[in-house]
Amino acid sequence: MPTSLTLIDMFVRGVAAGAMIVTGLALQGSGLAGRVRLAGGLLSLSIACWLITESHTLWTAFGDFYPLVAPAYAVGAIFWLFVLTVFDDRPLTPATWIPCAILFVSGVVCEFLPDPTRWPLWMARNMFSGLLLIHAAYVIVRGWSGDLLEQRRRLRAPVLGFAAFYGLTNVVIGLANRIDPHEAWLQWTAGWPGGGAIFALIVIAAAVVFLQPRPSLFGATRRETPGADARAETADRVMAGKLNALMAAGAWRQEGLTIGALAREMGEPEHRLRRLINQRLGHRNFADFVNGYRIDAAKARLGDPDEARTTVAAIAFDLGYGSLGPFNRAFRAATGATPTEWRRQALLQASPELQEAV
Repeated sequence: MPTSLTLIDMFVRGVAAGAMIVTGLALQGSGLAGRVRLAGGLLSLSIACWLITESHTLWTAFGDFYPLVAPAYAVGAIFWLFVLTVFDDRPLTPATWIPCAILFVSGVVCEFLPDPTRWPLWMARNMFSGLLLIHAAYVIVRGWSGDLLEQRRRLRAPVLGFAAFYGLTNVVIGLANRIDPHEAWLQWTAGWPGGGAIFALIVIAAAVVFLQPRPSLFGATRRETPGADARAETADRVMAGKLNALMAAGAWRQEGLTIGALAREMGEPEHRLRRLINQRLGHRNFADFVNGYRIDAAKARLGDPDEARTTVAAIAFDLGYGSLGPFNRAFRAATGATPTEWRRQALLQASPELQEAV
């Protein structure tokens, strides 16, 4: 590699790694939720270490300092964890840490295996990372239309969506090169100047966005207080009346209900409905708003002795859920218990003789 290109590569990676470290420190010093600070800090550290260790020249300049490798082992899983935390509003649970543990442990094992033996494990690690990145991209796209936070909505595709795509590209190219070795395959991976420069630019762009953590992106939604504009206030009250009437009539039961469809049914602009549900009603995404109605109805039916023989799946489908999985997750997030557990406790309290039925 020419000396000038080596220096440029080291400089670009150094700037990107430094930007990530500063971003991680900014997140730790913010007043954001602990789960966001933890996921964001780990992602910043792992990306900075990955940028360094993927470059042979820069890695050598650090004296092959192996503690730098450890955070880089699980960069794909940590990115996935960050996406779930920020874009899907999921809490950090023991289960969400399992992919990070798998990539970290398998990465350490690969370090101690001889070359011929480590190849199958290395390929399995990369395929697993690729699956995590595919799921992260799916989460970004799936929640796009229902995201009520405009800054977060705009951020989905240009920064994190592309980062997931580029990370997946690195996995695919690495596997292709193992099967059919050609140096041309590697030119656009993070370990080479071309690919490293692209990834560094993505990292720097992300750092610019995240360097000043915005409560509207990461934190709890703030309900907007009524303003001095009487006309706007009146318009919001009228729209809120339409919304309440539709939801009371059971609009929330429609499977696959979207905010666009609801706005059309109300005869209101979608952006105004988004603002109303977010800033006046305090919801970060449309699914949470709809689930509020569905979970309340589910609790009423699950606690009704007359419905003791109705299956949980039948109740979920009747309330507008397309499958049992989303209903179970939404119910557990709202109540801290599965529908079956909640039903058992509710029915036993209401009528102890129903114990065999539940």
